[in-house]
Amino acid sequence: MTMEPRSVFLKNSGFKLNYYGELQEGKGLLLFVHGAGGCALLWEKQLTGLTEKFSLMALDLPGHGFSQGKLYPGISFYREVVRDFKESLGLPSFVLCGHSMGGAIAMDYSLQYPRDLTAIVLIGTGGRLRVASQILDRYGRGEKMPELAGQLYGSHASGKMIREAEQYVLQAQPEVWCADFTACNNFDILSELLRINIPTLVLCGAEDRMTPLKYSRYLAENIAGAKLEIFDGAGHMLMLEKPDEVNMAVQSFLEDLGW
Repeated sequence: MTMEPRSVFLKNSGFKLNYYGELQEGKGLLLFVHGAGGCALLWEKQLTGLTEKFSLMALDLPGHGFSQGKLYPGISFYREVVRDFKESLGLPSFVLCGHSMGGAIAMDYSLQYPRDLTAIVLIGTGGRLRVASQILDRYGRGEKMPELAGQLYGSHASGKMIREAEQYVLQAQPEVWCADFTACNNFDILSELLRINIPTLVLCGAEDRMTPLKYSRYLAENIAGAKLEIFDGAGHMLMLEKPDEVNMAVQSFLEDLGW
């Protein structure tokens, strides 16, 4: 699949949203949502590695990547943008895959619009995503935090991965990080996890320092029927650190569902 950017004018939101991928006849759809400070291209290894069996799409949230729209300090706003994306393109039911903040969006979406979804895949996320006050304060003052890159990967990460992480952290402006981390900090659906009643796959790096393994274990224990897979040597950017293993886990999960 070519990684050419596309855009759609969102009927309800009133701006253009950038995305990659397309719907292919006869193939079930996976929609990927990135985490804080990110963009759709963080899913490149999934968009190019799962093409044989699935239709694949990844979007830039508003104010991220090449998307228009304002930044939102709340998960519910992003949830509605994803719904608007589905409706504006006339998409069928799909599997919603989210990383970190994107995982929060996926869970919130599953609670509000379960009929839209076939399943959810949650990577490096939690039912509550508290952010340290000093991080919120520094980004709120417009400061950059290149040292955040050191928290994103596990011990097996290459020097190239670390350098790319530094670029990733510095690429998004402080106001983007501030809005996203505020959205994460305000997110808490721990008491509602038992209401999620669609097939769920939970993936986590054993060395994740941003959303520790205990977060994923809690999700798996409190979402009915959820499946948990743990990846040794990997950190928060699991889909970049172990893309082949993540792709295999997702494909196996969906094959078990009859995809």
